[in-house]
Amino acid sequence: MYVRPDIAAIEGYVPGEQPRGGKFIKLNTNENPYPCSPAVTRAIQSALESGLQRYPDPMAEAFRRRAAEVLGVEPSWIMCGNGSDDILTIATRAFVGQGDLLRLPYPSYILYKTLAQLQGAESEEIRFQSDWSLGDDFYARRDRLKLAFLPNPNSPSGTLLAPNRIGELADRLPCPLLVDEAYVDFAETNCVKLVAENEKILVSRTLSKSYALAGLRFGFVVAQPQIIEQLVKIKDSYNCDALSIAGATAAIDDQAWLAENRAKILASRRRLLDGMRRLGFASVDSQANFVWNPHPSLPVRPLYERLKAERILVRYMNYAGWGDGLRVSVGTDEQIDACLAALARMI
Repeated sequence: MYVRPDIAAIEGYVPGEQPRGGKFIKLNTNENPYPCSPAVTRAIQSALESGLQRYPDPMAEAFRRRAAEVLGVEPSWIMCGNGSDDILTIATRAFVGQGDLLRLPYPSYILYKTLAQLQGAESEEIRFQSDWSLGDDFYARRDRLKLAFLPNPNSPSGTLLAPNRIGELADRLPCPLLVDEAYVDFAETNCVKLVAENEKILVSRTLSKSYALAGLRFGFVVAQPQIIEQLVKIKDSYNCDALSIAGATAAIDDQAWLAENRAKILASRRRLLDGMRRLGFASVDSQANFVWNPHPSLPVRPLYERLKAERILVRYMNYAGWGDGLRVSVGTDEQIDACLAALARMI
């Protein structure tokens, strides 16, 4: 083996299943079930016609300017990335060194722990309370604590912490707090305004979910300019290509499309939540584009496997010391009805 022993020892992050053959109802990776704004395809076509022989804008300035207008910040407060996972990686590399400590809630996005391992660092998981709130132990001081991640809304639960609570946590933490808002466009509130109040707060976003651009790979972070300046040192020189910049800029410019799409997703989310509860699941109220569904008495892994046999993909997740459940993405009403009907035959 030529790789570092600590790399060889880790399992690595396993993305959700992406079937390549046949037709599936795909409700397992929180993708948007609808096509993106038509403005995106026009912008990408225009970029193609302009040619790809030159390197793209390294800072994606067109996107920064439009996103800044939408979010009410200055362009210098934004840095773009190849999806929000790229942003999470850059932040981890910036703040967390070998032997340091990264803090995350549990259960949450399992990539966070992998990012710590890649740095040769340790991670500390702070358990959510039974109501999916975070206790004061989340801001407890530790000597080597260098960064805390907080997905909001959380995955797999879809639950949301109020901005004032997040501000309180950030005030008391001895390190930066990155609020991962991958699903926030489906929520009632967000934390962007907190960035101006505390330089320790960073907010990451993605265009994969609410803008229906999972296949494009584009995300960004909002932070105070002195933090952005340091993060830029770490990112790849051209981490966003010309097509993704063009498409992402057109997407965030089309706020009317976002509002219409959001309304459809929220209505279908209600349909999914009510349907799962009628089937006996202890489904959690969601602020995201998915619903977390533990069951109080039935094992759910066999349900996941039977759904898959019927070519309906959902995500089975089992968290040690917490329990398991089915995370079901919000699809179209027709997809949701098909999933609910299949489960009704099984239960």
